[in-house]
Amino acid sequence: MAAASPSQGSLLLQKQLKDLCKKPVDGFSAGLVDESNLFEWSVTIIGPPDTLYDGGFFNAIMNFPQNYPNSPPTVRFTSEVWHPNVYSDGKVCISILHPPGDDPNGYELASERWSPVHTVESIMLSIISMLSSPNDESPANVEAAKEWRDNRDEFKKKVSRCVRRSQEMT
Repeated sequence: MAAASPSQGSLLLQKQLKDLCKKPVDGFSAGLVDESNLFEWSVTIIGPPDTLYDGGFFNAIMNFPQNYPNSPPTVRFTSEVWHPNVYSDGKVCISILHPPGDDPNGYELASERWSPVHTVESIMLSIISMLSSPNDESPANVEAAKEWRDNRDEFKKKVSRCVRRSQEMT
């Protein structure tokens, strides 16, 4: 596969931004942090209905590497999110954001990892899906995963607190 030049990445991101502005997708909004930098996006995820995160407004920053779309962006919540697949610093841990190719740890198939066909929309929809159904098999936040499995009431309390805080910040 030929390496994408930064201009290819910026053209792709420009097109995705334009498409999202023309046809917004339910569940999230996205835009640039700074109009002069196509590689850093500000996103807000609306807590999916009928989940513990329902009613929340969770802000995140999506940083795209210069060689996008050959490498995945990173997504880091700036709002507090208590979830097995979100590190304590807010960084999201889902398969499609892992570098392409075979998993050195053998947990994921190459087909589950990053592929240049992913878009901002597909990433955001994957994160919304992650909020709906946590994967506690390979957690980024071990404590949240343990609570999710063993003490669901305490887990729900912490998530409710995050949802309330996210509503106060809007």
